[in-house]
Amino acid sequence: MNTAKIPVITIDGPSASGKGTVAQLVAKKLGFHYLDSGALYRLVALKTLLSQADIHNADQLAELAKHLDIVFKNEQIYLDGTLVTEDIRAEQCGILASQLAAYPQVRAALTERQRAFRQPPGLVTDGRDMGSVIFPDATLKIFLTASAGIRTQRRYNQLKEKGMDANITDLLQDIQKRDERDSNRSVAPLEQNADARLLDTSALTISQAQDAVLSWYNEMVHINRV
Repeated sequence: MNTAKIPVITIDGPSASGKGTVAQLVAKKLGFHYLDSGALYRLVALKTLLSQADIHNADQLAELAKHLDIVFKNEQIYLDGTLVTEDIRAEQCGILASQLAAYPQVRAALTERQRAFRQPPGLVTDGRDMGSVIFPDATLKIFLTASAGIRTQRRYNQLKEKGMDANITDLLQDIQKRDERDSNRSVAPLEQNADARLLDTSALTISQAQDAVLSWYNEMVHINRV
């Protein structure tokens, strides 16, 4: 299948910026497929923890990533036949996923798996290098961000809503460390591409952010038709 003509919207940005929520809403509104690329790295992290693999052995982790038994079904995620939708959202998985994502071997192992999600009628995907590396020919590229303080408060609220303990000071430090690690890694660092639109959601509601993305997408579709 020639996938080049299948529209793709990429939404990249730092941790807890709201990109996943916005991406899902936009995908649902357009009837497009949705890829949470971060979930793939979290799945590698979970598999690493469960198998007690060496987190410093990049080649071993890349092999593990290549052969993950993953199923995405009805907004649920299965690993080796076990439901892990909530498990991969644990802070431990998020922190380890960010560390593993710095290994070029792991990123390379997941590249084609991510590109395979490009199916008709279209795809909305969120992550950190979706527009720069995975889908450089995307129809619309967005860099979605918010201040570290706002992102920390959002993550804190999410954890409390789930009945989980959370310390806002520790969360802020984790987010700042993750930002630094993601921005400074040697391969596919987190950064705004020259051809990506900046969407700062610090003062926006989810609905307003969604509307901004949809408006920009409709604008791009109109330009391409002219």
